[in-house]
Amino acid sequence: MTGTPVTLLLDDYLIRAALAGLAVVLATGPLGCFVVWRRMAYFGDATAHAAILGVALSLSLGGPVYLGTLGVALAMGWLVAHLAGRGEAVDTALGVLAHGALAAGLVAASFVPGLRGDLNAWLFGDILLVRPVDLLWVWGGAAVVLVVLAWRWQAMVTATVNEELAMAAGIRPATERLLLTLAMAIIVAVSIRVVGALLVSALLVIPAASARGFARSPEQMALIATLVGVLSVGVGLGASLFADSPAGPSIIAAAAAIFLVMLPFRRGLA
Repeated sequence: MTGTPVTLLLDDYLIRAALAGLAVVLATGPLGCFVVWRRMAYFGDATAHAAILGVALSLSLGGPVYLGTLGVALAMGWLVAHLAGRGEAVDTALGVLAHGALAAGLVAASFVPGLRGDLNAWLFGDILLVRPVDLLWVWGGAAVVLVVLAWRWQAMVTATVNEELAMAAGIRPATERLLLTLAMAIIVAVSIRVVGALLVSALLVIPAASARGFARSPEQMALIATLVGVLSVGVGLGASLFADSPAGPSIIAAAAAIFLVMLPFRRGLA
C-alpha cells in the first residue's frame, strides 16, 4: 500500500473492505455458534474447499461465481447428508468429499485461462479488491442468513441442545439441520472473495470459540462472537494497512490472537 495512513483510511477500497468484512462477521458470529455447539467445523472446511470447484466451473462456463459457488456448496451439503443417511461415518464422508472437491477444483482451475495465476485470490481471499457488486452479494447473503437465524433461532437452539426435547416440542431436528447447512453454504459462497475458500471456516469457528467461555446464554455467545469478529476485521485491516500484510490472512490471524488473549479469562463452557 502507498500513501499516508489517513489518506488510505479514506480510500474507497478500504471502506468497501471494511463493509464486506462487517457483513461477513455479522452472519458468521451467530452462525459460528451452531458450528461450535454441533461440532461442525470440519463440515465448514469441506463446504469451503468445495467452493473452489464452484469458482472453476463458473469461470469456465462464464456464469456468476457466487451462484456457482453456492450451487457446489449446496450440493456438498446434500451429498454429506445423503451419505450420512446411508450409514456412512460423517467424518469419513467429509474427508472424502472435501479433499476430492478441492482436488477437482484445482484440476478444473488449471484448465481455465487466467484462473491459475489468480487462484490465490480465491484460496485466501482479497478483501481489498472487493467491488461494489461484491458488496451487494455479501450483504445480500449475510442478510438472508441473519433472517433465517432470527426466524428459527429458538428452534435451532432447542434442536442443538436436545433433539428428543425438540421433537416433543413439535420441532423437526432434520429441518433445522438442513437450514443450518443452507445458511453455511450461503455464507461460504458470499465470503469467498473476502477471506477465501481456505480461511472462511476460520471466521465461523474462532470468534464463536472465543466467546464460548464468556457467555451466560446462547444469545450472549452470538453477540460476543459477532463483536470478536468485528474486532478481528478492524485489527486485520489495520495490520494490513500499516504492515502491508495480506488482508484476509491478517483478519484470521487477528481472530486467533484475540482467542489466545481471551483464553486465560474463560470461566467455563457456555
